[in-house]
Amino acid sequence: MSSMLDAIRNAAQNRDTFRDAARSGNLKVIFSLVGPALRGFVLQKGKQSEAIDIQSAGQAHFDWNYGGDRPDLVKLYENAKRNQWNGSDLAWRTTVDPHDPATELLADWAVPIRDLPAYRALPRQEQEVQKAKILAWLLSQFLHGEQGALFAACQVTVSAHSGDAKLYGSSQVVDEGRHVEVFNRYLVEKLEKRYLINDNLYVILDALMTDSRWDMKFLGMQILIEGLALGAFGTLREATREPLLRDLLRRVIADEARHVHFGVLALEGYFTRELSEADRREREDWAYEIALFMRNRFLAHEFYEEYYGHLMSRAAWDRSMLDSDFMRLFRTRMFRRLVPNLRRIGLLSDRVRPHYAALGLLEYEHEPSAPELSAEDLLG
Repeated sequence: MSSMLDAIRNAAQNRDTFRDAARSGNLKVIFSLVGPALRGFVLQKGKQSEAIDIQSAGQAHFDWNYGGDRPDLVKLYENAKRNQWNGSDLAWRTTVDPHDPATELLADWAVPIRDLPAYRALPRQEQEVQKAKILAWLLSQFLHGEQGALFAACQVTVSAHSGDAKLYGSSQVVDEGRHVEVFNRYLVEKLEKRYLINDNLYVILDALMTDSRWDMKFLGMQILIEGLALGAFGTLREATREPLLRDLLRRVIADEARHVHFGVLALEGYFTRELSEADRREREDWAYEIALFMRNRFLAHEFYEEYYGHLMSRAAWDRSMLDSDFMRLFRTRMFRRLVPNLRRIGLLSDRVRPHYAALGLLEYEHEPSAPELSAEDLLG
């Protein structure tokens, strides 16, 4: 009985998310997300235990020619080999102190709850503790996303339709494993706190892993998840003065820039030349729905339940988070990297543009897409 009541409560708490998930009106896309949404939002499979199995799907595409026909991917692979780095070489002896103003973990302007009366009433010491926990929550979601990226990169490698793409994909598998390593080490050794996966992120990973189509894996991981992560990592790097974290993020951003570049090169022209218009529309609507889940991913419900669940409703918390200056900037930076890439690969038609316009995102559509955007551009 209690599990049924929990499921009903979870469904009620996520009613706004379910409403978002039907905005495209594409029934095929909506039905494809029902299973992941049920498992993630209602049953909360991601929080039931410390480990979970997701039934993955996909075909392994063998290429007996072994590449040589995509010089753009060959160049990207050479860059990836040249720019590998060892996470063990970071300055792990750095002392991370949430109360040290000289190496501030999270600037005051970057605290999304800074305008909450309950937060403002706290002593400065306790505010600094909560800032460290918010940072731990953010980095925990990055960590969980990187584990998903590691598994998806393996699937992308076996499903890619060119030998050159497979070689580059192998380098991304190594990159993602290194990202899991460094984010987890920072959380465990420096912040001593790791949060469970956010339900929105779980739904995205579930949907991505269980879809058998190779191009959907490229779209979901390389364009959407990696593209949005670029903006998130860059914003967080601006918000911290902690030297170890800034160096860690700088290196990860350089890797992620290559990953998004890979996705754009692999998919450019595919949706418009190889697919029917109905299939292209499905990808377009699916990308929009996943983008909405990504927007809702950063509402920090796990932190809310720990510190503010007894003080305010979740609806009031969501409004406060969505309206905070930092989260507005955070979302802007994320989508600023995504929208131009969707345009370049043919998934920003006049049919779907009003959906992005309603979110205030079309102003970014003519900014540089991944191949023209270097890691130096992203770091500023």
